[in-house]
Amino acid sequence: MVDKIREIEEVNQFILDLPKDIQNITVTLRKIILNSSPELKEEFKWSMPNYSYNGLVCYLQTAKKHVNIGFHKGDELQDKDVNKLLQGTGKTLRHIRIKKMEEVQPEAFTSLIQEAVRLNEK
Repeated sequence: MVDKIREIEEVNQFILDLPKDIQNITVTLRKIILNSSPELKEEFKWSMPNYSYNGLVCYLQTAKKHVNIGFHKGDELQDKDVNKLLQGTGKTLRHIRIKKMEEVQPEAFTSLIQEAVRLNEK
């Protein structure tokens, strides 16, 4: 159950302005992120929702035809990515691209988010 208090107005507004299908994916991913850890703090930075705990953990980046859930320390998550969902070749960033609701994998995403939170506890 998502704690509405942790949802911030800028992100609510940002989501309202998205196309319907992208909006649905974003809302679902936001719930998964906030439910993954009570520690995560929602922020609106760099024109997108970001989630932090002891530093940046993950973000939601929307486009016309997909939503990326990105990880700031994604390079360190790759060995925990049993489903091989992470993409990208940046120095540290990795993301999962979701084009339709059927591609949302709550358990796999939750486990990666929790792992990303743990990285920030070190």
